[in-house]
Amino acid sequence: MNIIWFILIAVMVLAVGFALGYFVFRYQNEKRQINLKTRSDDIIQGAHDKAQKVELDARDNALKIVKSAEEEITRRRTEQTKEEDRLNKRRAELDARFEKIDQREQALNKRQSTIDKRANEIDKLYDQEMEKLQQIAEMGKDDARQILLDEVEKEARGDMARIIRQIELEAKEEGEKRARILIADAIQRVASEHVAEVTSSVVPLPNDEMKGRIVGRNGRNIRAFEQAAGVDVIVDDTPESVTISCFDSVRREVARRALTRLTLDGRIHPAHIEKVIEDETKAVDKIIAEAGEQAAFDAGIAGLHPEVLRMMGRLRFRTSYGQNQLAHAVEVARLAGILASELGANVDLAKQGGFLHDIGKAMDHNQEGTHAQLGAEFCKRYGVNTIVVNAIASHHHEVEQESVEAVIAESADAISGARPGARREDLEAYIKRIRTLEDMATSFKGVSQSYAIQAGREVRIIVKPEEIDDLDATRLARDIAKKIEETMQYPGQIRVTVIRETRAVDYAK
Repeated sequence: MNIIWFILIAVMVLAVGFALGYFVFRYQNEKRQINLKTRSDDIIQGAHDKAQKVELDARDNALKIVKSAEEEITRRRTEQTKEEDRLNKRRAELDARFEKIDQREQALNKRQSTIDKRANEIDKLYDQEMEKLQQIAEMGKDDARQILLDEVEKEARGDMARIIRQIELEAKEEGEKRARILIADAIQRVASEHVAEVTSSVVPLPNDEMKGRIVGRNGRNIRAFEQAAGVDVIVDDTPESVTISCFDSVRREVARRALTRLTLDGRIHPAHIEKVIEDETKAVDKIIAEAGEQAAFDAGIAGLHPEVLRMMGRLRFRTSYGQNQLAHAVEVARLAGILASELGANVDLAKQGGFLHDIGKAMDHNQEGTHAQLGAEFCKRYGVNTIVVNAIASHHHEVEQESVEAVIAESADAISGARPGARREDLEAYIKRIRTLEDMATSFKGVSQSYAIQAGREVRIIVKPEEIDDLDATRLARDIAKKIEETMQYPGQIRVTVIRETRAVDYAK
């Protein structure tokens, strides 16, 4: 009995367990289906959202592409409109230009007809004049010949002025074909030589009593100083200073330094004077060597012999019209390098020629000959390039120039010396040059007045219109310029301007 109940209970428990398991399984299955449905809905919704986003992005991209295309079309239409406007404007300008050309051609034809008519009238008048000359029985053969010669000369002068003008126009039209030659020739025309020197130096003294000590008893100190230094010492009434005079700039510098040292030291007697001068000579020699090397470095030149550099260093103590010659040499070297690079020449040789062109000025008081010849011979002895030697020898046309580098060196020398502010001249020489320039221009026939302006760099000439016609004015300007070149020395170039003015005056009554 108990077993039966136990079996029933077990069956019931199993049935309940099966029922519960079924319901649990069914619940889990429904829940799983609900979750799967939810996930599928989420996936579908996400895919839908992505599809919408992709669609929106595609629409945006499509709109951007359409907008960009419309902007490009608008831009091209605008450019096309501008191009059409420009072409229309160009077409209108061309039409106007063609119209002006037609009008000018018609005017030229009329003018040519008038000129031909006047030429025929002139020929007739000339024939009539010749007939009258032949009919005048009282006129001698020599008088008739002189009148004919005057007429021929007048015509020849007119033809000469026209030919000169035509040649100048042809030279301008050639332009780039002869650019190098024209530039070099035009620049070298301003070349001029200046040899003015500063031949004295002033040494300040602590007091006027020092002058007596410099002179010494019976003048023995000053004589010893002048003999040892090779200078002249001028002791005058100038307060607290003495003057040292010498044509040799190096000796003058040695004497100046030595006398300054003696006045500061106070021991002035012949033995000490000789020692101080010897010491200062060595010091100046060292300064000269260093100055030559520094100048070559500043000019960008290498490979020169030490003796050449030492000789160049002597130019530190030489001036021309107030321009230091060593600084002038460096400036000429730089200018020559620039010109050579522009003209396609050898830059190194041009710079060497410009740097060494005035080296002879450091020795021209010791030897006979011009500074160009002396400098060329000196550089040749120390192995300087033959082209550079020729540039040195020919920069004042004492020998023929054999290369474009020689022309460039001469031109750079002229530019450095003629640029504004480079050199100065005393007032007396300046006034004399200005007066000479005006008097020279006034001496020509037909000149009414002449004025030198721009510090003598231009001369303006007013001619008498009844004596000088337009063709004669061209000839007169050329003749005056040629005479100035032949008879005067001047820095730079002088512009000659001839002014011919005709005034017609009448009165209304």
